[in-house]
Amino acid sequence: MTILKHPIFLCSVLLAAAIYLGQRLDVSLPDWINFYVNDFLCMPIVLSLCLAVLRIIKKDETLYVPLIVVLALTVYFSLYFEWLMPQLNTRYTSDVMDVVLYFISATIFFKLQKKLF
Repeated sequence: MTILKHPIFLCSVLLAAAIYLGQRLDVSLPDWINFYVNDFLCMPIVLSLCLAVLRIIKKDETLYVPLIVVLALTVYFSLYFEWLMPQLNTRYTSDVMDVVLYFISATIFFKLQKKLF
């Protein structure tokens, strides 16, 4: 459970929630915040939650998310949110930069998870 209390995780979730709330309340945000920050925060938040759930279920604080799982989830999110959803719902738009940000932040998570958590 230390993951869910880690300052980096908490700040990431609070920042993502603040941006989302700002968007819903029509607060004027710079384009780079509006379009890219939450995409960058997405994979570390999701992977941290996965790691926390895995550790709770297995009752083992020494477990880490393997590279294949990090890659699989990142590919899944990329395909789902940047390819499938734009075809099904006009609210979603496809953006290659979002995919790049998913992979950059997933790589950062993978490299730092053992140091941080």
